[in-house]
Amino acid sequence: MCPGQENDSPGSCTHCGMALESSIPSPQSEIIQYTCPMHPEIIRNEPGNCPICGMALEPIQIQKTSQEENPEYHDMSRRFWIGVLLAFPILFLAMADMFPRFQQLVPSSLSRWIQFLFSTPIVLWAGWPFFKKAWASVVNRSLNMFSLIALGIGTAYIYSVIAFWFPQLFPDSFRYHGEIPLYFESAAIITVLVLLGQVLELKARSKTSSAIQALLQRAPKTARIIQNGIEIEIPIDNVHAGDILRVRPGEKIPVDGIITEGHSFVDESMMTGEPTPVEKSLKDKVTGGTINQTGSFIMKAEKVGSETMLSRIVQMVSEAQRSRAPIQSLADLVSSYFVPAVILTALITFLIWAFVGPQPALVYALVNAVAVLIIACPCALGLATPMSIMVGMGKGAEAGVLIKNAAALERLEKVRTIVVDKTGTLTEGKPKVTNIVASSKWPEDELLRLAASLEQNSEHPIASAIVNAAQQRSLTLSVATHFESIPGQGIKGFVEGHEIAIGKSFLSQDQTLLGNKALEFIQQAQTTIFITIDKESAGFIVVSDPIKESTPKAIQELHRMGLKVILLSGDNEKSAEAIAKKLSIDEYYGNATPQTKLEFVRKLREKGESVAMAGDGINDAPALSAADVGIAMGNGTDVAMESADVMLVKGDLQGIVRAIRLSREVMRNIRQNLFFAFIYNIAGIPIAAGVLYPFIGVLLNPMIAALAMSFSSVSVIANALRLRMVSSSP
Repeated sequence: MCPGQENDSPGSCTHCGMALESSIPSPQSEIIQYTCPMHPEIIRNEPGNCPICGMALEPIQIQKTSQEENPEYHDMSRRFWIGVLLAFPILFLAMADMFPRFQQLVPSSLSRWIQFLFSTPIVLWAGWPFFKKAWASVVNRSLNMFSLIALGIGTAYIYSVIAFWFPQLFPDSFRYHGEIPLYFESAAIITVLVLLGQVLELKARSKTSSAIQALLQRAPKTARIIQNGIEIEIPIDNVHAGDILRVRPGEKIPVDGIITEGHSFVDESMMTGEPTPVEKSLKDKVTGGTINQTGSFIMKAEKVGSETMLSRIVQMVSEAQRSRAPIQSLADLVSSYFVPAVILTALITFLIWAFVGPQPALVYALVNAVAVLIIACPCALGLATPMSIMVGMGKGAEAGVLIKNAAALERLEKVRTIVVDKTGTLTEGKPKVTNIVASSKWPEDELLRLAASLEQNSEHPIASAIVNAAQQRSLTLSVATHFESIPGQGIKGFVEGHEIAIGKSFLSQDQTLLGNKALEFIQQAQTTIFITIDKESAGFIVVSDPIKESTPKAIQELHRMGLKVILLSGDNEKSAEAIAKKLSIDEYYGNATPQTKLEFVRKLREKGESVAMAGDGINDAPALSAADVGIAMGNGTDVAMESADVMLVKGDLQGIVRAIRLSREVMRNIRQNLFFAFIYNIAGIPIAAGVLYPFIGVLLNPMIAALAMSFSSVSVIANALRLRMVSSSP
């Protein structure tokens, strides 16, 4: 169906004439929906043709392809090959003038009969889809490429039929060597060549979703569930959240979940683009579709079916491929005036040749007008943007870069300033205890044990780091009472009768010595947590969030690409300064709250800067929404990912490099396609109209025009497919 219009039967889009594409039903729905790759607003419940442009509709939700060909491709191939068999005799007979002896074997009257009999099934049967789509374009008041094709072929064929059956209706000025020239061969050969273009185009279009198909092929079909100590292999659709599964070496991980027992290395390249296997152990998350390498482990299923990362990626990319980039509005604007302008140009061409052309003037007029109609088909112009978007989005998915829509892709190319959060973006986002400094009164392990006993009541990442450190030392924790969380300061409570306070500002009056030692760590951008026991300073714990290994190289690459990098951190100014200097970041700001991050991004945009914001936390969500492009780390919060335009599956700055590089390549590719399409029509139409004839005596045969028109669409798709060769490595 189309917005404001419903039609469940297959056919063409009432606005553009393109054939609709099928969609595969989601697990929640049995309805298969189809859409047009050039006009995603067209949605139908059955395959058919787009009412706007006439192209075949394609599935909205891509599933694993079967070995069977696309029905549209199969139908066009059959029409093409039958047309070829019938067209060869016609072409041979039409060229009889070049072989005088052949004319003696096949009289002119017999030749004309054969051309009529053979060309009729080619035009009326093999070319019937073109006339059907052209009629739909007229009914729906949306002229398109098939309007021009049908008009050109139909004009040549109908003229030839009338000239064949009723030659007396034509004046002597139409005669050539005593006969009215026929153009059955032009109508037939043009039909066959346009069919060839359609076959090649459909075949090439099928490759634009190859990246999504590759992801879908990774989806496992079965899983090994453990029930009552027994392992049973079951279909993947029967796995539910909470099931306990075993994954053996070399197997695909069935669903998203968490390891409960065992250790292994997992190949996550199909999700993140990184070829190096990642080590996984107890409590680590694993993703469905990735490949277990060496070890065996047991996992608990957390997300299944459409909730898995693989399913979400496929859905996101599928939706993004159907979105429209702002640059496409230029092609749409031109196309809306293009077909009427071409028809007018063909009419003017006919009139000029009819009145001032050489004899037989009306024959020349007809041939040149048909050539104009055929060569000017705007299919290449319409395909220029959507084909590049489809291939580019798929390529991004292969590299772990998920871009929500084409508009974000276009905006990303223009970004010149990257604002980044620290925790989880530049750093691992997993704080670890690196130092414990205790006063003389308290042993180091005892200080850690008491602190961890209180911190186990908190959900803060730093609290988890302290508790994990105590567990690694096999310390026995106690139960805390009167626990109190003080916003902006820390926590308080009682452990084993001791009053304990933990936070960044909890120091008693004898803080000088401890404070001086702590300053050294603070200046190194390491978080320092002070501990007081019974209102006396007992020491401090240093917690640091390691910088991701990929961060320094990514910052260097962003600088080489001409981007300015700004650090906007919620940590103190000293910590922000230390990490900024270490990574050679252009500007840094500390103590940033969600509101100040939002205002900072807005001010940059008010200055005319094109800004991308990268973050992973809830506190980054407002700034992500306010930026020209919001970039969320795949390991971040759901709120951040929902607020962002781009999601990086792996969640590091190398993904930003990939995303920006991809956006630049795709937009460059789109501009190349638009340039080729515009230049092709700007140069082709005048030549077809005969502008070179007065100077060098050159006319464009309608059959050559049909061949050029067909290959113009294929060339645009071929150029878009080059994006699959773009390197995904920074």
